[in-house]
Amino acid sequence: MQIPVATYRIQFNPEFGFAQTNDIAYYLAALGISEVYASPILTPRKGSTHGYDTVDPNSINPELGGMKSFEKLIEELQSHKIGWVQDIVPNHMAFDSQNYILVDVLENGSDSQYHNFFDINWNHAYEDIRGKVLAPFLGKFYGDCLESGELQLQYEQSGLTINYYGLKYPIRIESYSQVFTYGLERLREKLGREHPAYVKLLGVLYALKYVASGEEARERYNQISFVKRMLWELWNDSADVQKFIEENIKLFNGKAGEPESFNLLESLLGEQFFRLSYWKVGNEELNYRRFFTVNDLISLRIEEEEVFNTTHDLIFQLVEDKKITGLRIDHIDGLYDPAQYLNRLREKAPEVYLVVEKILEPQEELPLNWPIQGTTGYDFLNQVNNLLCQQSSEDEFNAIYQGFIKKAVSPQQLIDENKRLIIGKHLAGDIDNLAHLLKQISYRYRYASDFTTYGLKAALVEIMALFPVYRTYIDRNGASSSDREYMVQVINQAKKNIPNFLNELAFIEKFLLLEFDEHLTEEDQNQWLHFLMRLQQFTGPLMAKGVEDTVLYIYNRLLSLNEVGSHPEQFGISLEDFHHYNQERCGQWPHAMNATATHDTKRGEDVRARINVLSEIPQEWEKHLKEWREINAGEKECVGGRDVPTPNDEYFFYQTLIGAFPFEKDEYPTFVERIKEYIIKAIREAKVHTAWLKPDSVYEDAFTQFAQRVLKDTEDNPFLQAFLPFQRKIQHYGMLNSLSQTLLKITVPGLPDFYQGTELWDLSLVDPDNRRPVDFQIRQKYLEEIKTRSESDLDGLIAELLQNPENGKIKLFLIYKVLQARKEYLDVFQRGGYEKLTVAGSLKTHIVGFARELPEQKIITVAPRFLSSLVPEGEYPFGEQVWQETRIIPPADSTPVWRDIITGKTVEGEDTLWIRDILQKFPVALLVNVGD
Repeated sequence: MQIPVATYRIQFNPEFGFAQTNDIAYYLAALGISEVYASPILTPRKGSTHGYDTVDPNSINPELGGMKSFEKLIEELQSHKIGWVQDIVPNHMAFDSQNYILVDVLENGSDSQYHNFFDINWNHAYEDIRGKVLAPFLGKFYGDCLESGELQLQYEQSGLTINYYGLKYPIRIESYSQVFTYGLERLREKLGREHPAYVKLLGVLYALKYVASGEEARERYNQISFVKRMLWELWNDSADVQKFIEENIKLFNGKAGEPESFNLLESLLGEQFFRLSYWKVGNEELNYRRFFTVNDLISLRIEEEEVFNTTHDLIFQLVEDKKITGLRIDHIDGLYDPAQYLNRLREKAPEVYLVVEKILEPQEELPLNWPIQGTTGYDFLNQVNNLLCQQSSEDEFNAIYQGFIKKAVSPQQLIDENKRLIIGKHLAGDIDNLAHLLKQISYRYRYASDFTTYGLKAALVEIMALFPVYRTYIDRNGASSSDREYMVQVINQAKKNIPNFLNELAFIEKFLLLEFDEHLTEEDQNQWLHFLMRLQQFTGPLMAKGVEDTVLYIYNRLLSLNEVGSHPEQFGISLEDFHHYNQERCGQWPHAMNATATHDTKRGEDVRARINVLSEIPQEWEKHLKEWREINAGEKECVGGRDVPTPNDEYFFYQTLIGAFPFEKDEYPTFVERIKEYIIKAIREAKVHTAWLKPDSVYEDAFTQFAQRVLKDTEDNPFLQAFLPFQRKIQHYGMLNSLSQTLLKITVPGLPDFYQGTELWDLSLVDPDNRRPVDFQIRQKYLEEIKTRSESDLDGLIAELLQNPENGKIKLFLIYKVLQARKEYLDVFQRGGYEKLTVAGSLKTHIVGFARELPEQKIITVAPRFLSSLVPEGEYPFGEQVWQETRIIPPADSTPVWRDIITGKTVEGEDTLWIRDILQKFPVALLVNVGD
C-alpha cells in the first residue's frame, strides 16, 4: 500500500481540468506533495462545477479532458513520483436525462435491466406514485405547467420525450401507439392503404402491440431498437409521415388557454413510469432516496452486488493499472451497509489507500472493524481549531453574545428545534416512508397490529430528532457497545418526551436493539433488520441539514467554531485533550488525513485562525462590537417593524469581516461583492428570516445594502475608520495562529491534506467562494524563490518573510520546509510514536509540545498559541523577554543537540530545552535530534 506523504486536493471543473493540472505537476512535487487528491472525475452532468452529479460511472469526464488527457496527466505525475487519491461517489447519481442508466429505468420501469439500481420504492403506499418514480422538478404545480404549455412532447432520433425546459423524460415504448395511431386515418386518406410508407408505419404500430416484457428483457430491447429505427427512417424518408407526426405532437401539446386541449398529453403522461410534480412535493411525498434534500441526486442501491460492480468497473480498472493509488469514499453514512461496501471495496482493491468522508461527534469513535486508513480529517480540523480557542473565555463570550443579541440562547435547544424543522419541511416524505414500512411490519404482530401510522410516525420523529450522532452501524453482525448505548439513550429520552406513545416506542425499541421475539422466523428477522438499516440511512442527512446547514448559521457565538463536524456547545479544548486525541489516533488511525480546509468547510482555515483570536480578548471584542453597532445604526433599514440586519445577523457580519478581510487593497471591490453573495447564502441556510424554500428578498436586499453602505470605500467612512485598526491587529495574531496550525497538521499522527491554494493565506468563505480559481503562477514563483534562498541565504529569507507576512510567502515557506522534513524522516511520521512532552514555566499553557519518535530518531514539534497577551501587535514571540523561564522537557533517552529544521539553528540541552532558545528566529519550531 502506498501511504501518502501529503495530499493536495484539486477541485476539477471545466475551466481547470487535466491539462491545467499537468502544468502544476512539477510545482506540487517541489512543494513536497506525494499524491494529488482529486475531486470526482467520472462523467457528470455537462457543465458540472463539482463532479458529484455523475451520469456515467464508466467514463472519464470529457470536459476535464477525457481518458487520453487523464492518462497523460498520470504519466506526468508518476514521473514526479506523485500518486492519485480519487474521490468516488457510491451513494448517488444525477437525476438527469444525461444519466443513461436512469433514463432506461424511466423508459422501461420494471422491465428495465437497471430496475433495481436506484433506491426506489416501486410499491409505495400512495397509489399515484406506485409503480412510478416521482420526478419533482416542476417550478409550479403540475396542472399549471401542463395547461400553460410548459410540458412539451418532442420527437427525435432517440424517440419520444416529454420536455420541461432543459429536462427530458423518455416516453415508454408502449405509449408510442397513443401518439402514432391518433388520427391515423388522415395519413391513410392522403397516402392510400398501399403506400409503402403507410404500410411500414402500420408494421411498426403492429410491432408495438407485442413488445416483450418480464423475463424476455433482451428481446424487449431488440424490439424497442427496431421500432425506433423504423420510425426514424420513416421520419427521414417520408415528408408526409413527418408532417403527420408533427401535427400529432402539436395536438398533444395542446393550446394555452384551452384546458381541454391538454387531455391527450395528460392521458399520455398518466401511462409513464415517472410522475412529474412541483419540486416542493419531493420534501413531503417521495418514493426514492435522495442525497440529503437534493431532488436531482438519486441514490443507488450500492449494496446490490450488480450495482456495485457496474458502477465501479472503471475505478477498479484504474486501480489495477496503478493509475489510482488511493480512494476517498464520499458520504459513507448514506450507504445501506457501510461495512459491507468497504469490505467489498477492500477485496477488489486490497492495496489501495482508503479513507472515508465521515463526521465524528465529540467522543465518537470510527468503527475499528472497517478496512480503511481513517477519515478525511474533519475530526482533526475540529481538534486543532478548538486548541486555538481560549477555553477559559467561554462564560465571558456567552455573556457578550447573548448581551448583543438581547436573548439567551441554548445550542442544544436550537439543535432540537431545527432538526424538527428539517423533519417537517425537508424530510417529511422520508420519515413518512419509514413510518409506512414500520406499519407494514407491525401488522404481523398481534401486540402491534393496532398501532396507527400517525402514532408510529410520531415516535419515529422523536427518535430521529434525539439522535446524538450522524448514524449508528448496526447490521446483521449485531451492534457495537457504543451504538447500543446511543440507542438506549435515545429511547429513554423519547419515552420521557412523549409518554403518550410509550407502546409505539417500546415496539420500535425492539428493532433498534435487535431484540428479536422468540421463534421469530429468519424472514421476519430480516424485515426487522431492514427497517433498522433504513432508519440509519436517514439520521445522517437529518444531522447534516439540521445542525451543519442550519444551526451553525444561527448560533454565532464564535464563528470559527462553527465548522463541519463541530458541536455548537464546544468552546475550545485543553492541551491534555489534544494530546489524548493524538495518542489515540497514533495507535488506531496513524494514516488518516489531517485537514484544515476542504471543499465543504464553512470558511477558510485562515479565516478561522483569525476569528479564534477573539477568544483571547473578549473584553476588547465587546468594546468594538458596541462601537460598531452605534456607528452603523443609521445605515439599517426598517423592514416589517425590525431593523435589518437583526442583532444576531449583525454579530455574524462583523466576525465574517474580521476573518475574511483581504490583505491587499486591490482585492477590496471583489471582497465586498463576495461578502454580499455570502450573506445571501448564510441567512438562507439559517432559515430564520429567509430560506431557500421561500426567499424573503426584502430582508435579503436590506442586509446586502447595509453591507454595501458600511463597507463603502471612502476616507470618511466612520465604520472602516473604527474597524480597520482592530482588524489589522487580529490579522497579525491570526497569521501566528495559522503557522502553528500548519505545523501541527503536518507533524501530528496522520498525513497532511492541503486544499488547493491554501499554501498561501486562505481567506475563503463557504462554497462556491472556496472554489474560485487558484493563481498557481504566483505560487510557483514564490516557491522557486524560497527554494533558492533557502540554500543560499536562509537567515535573510526568514527575515524578509517576517518583514512581509501579508503576501503569504511565510506560510508557503513553512509548508515547504516541513514537508521536506516529513519526506526525509518519513518513518518517524508514519510509524513513530507520539509522546506528550512536559512543558514547565509560567507560560506552559501557551506551548503545544510533543515528540514523534522511533528508537533511532526523535523529532519535537513546538507550536505556540494565545499570543495576543504575550507580544505586542506586529511583533513575534521571540526570545527571553517573551518566554522567560518556560521550557520543554525532551524525551528521556534523547541526546543533547537538536537542529531546528525550519531555521537550521541548533539548540542544546541535557534534560531541558528553553523556549527562549528554540523560538528566536521563527514563530514555530521543528527540532530533530542530531546527537551529541
